[in-house]
Amino acid sequence: MLEIPEALVLSSQLNQTLKGQQIKETVAAASPHKFSWFYGNPAEYDVLLRGRTIEITKPYGGRVEIEAEGAALHFGDGASLRYYQAGEKIPAKRQLLVVFESGAALVGTVAMYGGLWAFPAHGMDDNPYYKAAKEAVPILSEAYDYKHFLTLFDEKSLKMSAKAFLATEQRIPGLGNGVLQDILLNANIHPRRKINTLSEEGRQTLFDNIKSTLAEMTDGGGRDTERDLFGNFGGYKTKLSKNNAQYFCPDCGASVKKETYMGGSIYYCEHCQAL
Repeated sequence: MLEIPEALVLSSQLNQTLKGQQIKETVAAASPHKFSWFYGNPAEYDVLLRGRTIEITKPYGGRVEIEAEGAALHFGDGASLRYYQAGEKIPAKRQLLVVFESGAALVGTVAMYGGLWAFPAHGMDDNPYYKAAKEAVPILSEAYDYKHFLTLFDEKSLKMSAKAFLATEQRIPGLGNGVLQDILLNANIHPRRKINTLSEEGRQTLFDNIKSTLAEMTDGGGRDTERDLFGNFGGYKTKLSKNNAQYFCPDCGASVKKETYMGGSIYYCEHCQAL
C-alpha cells in the first residue's frame, strides 16, 4: 500500500524516468476490477492525456500526482505503479496503461483496491481526501514541528488509541497501518494504548519517532513489504510487519504478537510496548 515513504520514493523515480516524455496512448479499465476507482469515465482518459508531455511528479501524503500540461494522473489507496522500458513485456492484467512516444510504458494495477485518477487540472478539488492530502503540511518538512503536531490533540483524539490517532481521519495523510507499526515500536507505545495516557514527554517521543522512522524508511528506498517503480522491494527492513510476524522483537528478543484490531493487523512487542 502506498504510504508516505513509498510516495516519496515513487515520486523521485517518476521524475527521473518520465519527465519530458510525451504520452502516445492511454488505456484505462481494460481489466475489470470492482474496487478500482477512476475519475469520470475511464474511456475518456486517452482523449484527455494523448499528446501531453510529463512535467513533474509530486507526493502528497500517501499519494502520487503526475502533472502533464494542464492534466494530472493521480494514484493512491493501493494502486501499484510499474515502469517498463520499450520492448519489455507488458502484463495482460492491468487497470491503467500509459504508453509514451519512446515506447516505454507506465502500468497501474490494483490488488485489493486503489485509485487511478486522470483529470484536468484542479479536477478533483471537491474530493475531501484529495484536498486534505494536498493542503497538509508534509510531515517530513521542517515546517512540521512539534508545535504543529500538538494541534492534532483535541477532546476527540485524546480518547483514541495510538493506532486510531495515527491512522484515521487524515490527521497525518499517508501515515497508515503499515508504517505505524515500526513507529510505535520505536516509541515504545502499544497500538491499543489511549492517547490521553501519554505524558508530555510521551507525546514528544511519539513525534520524534514519527519523523525519524518515516525518514529512515524513505532513505532506505521504501519498506521491504512494498515494491518501487521498477518492481524492486524497498531497502528498509521492517521491524514489525508480515515479513517478521512469526519472529522476535529486533530490539529486545521477545516474541512479536499479531492481532486483528480496527479492521487490520497490528504487531507489537509485549515487553517494549507494555499496555
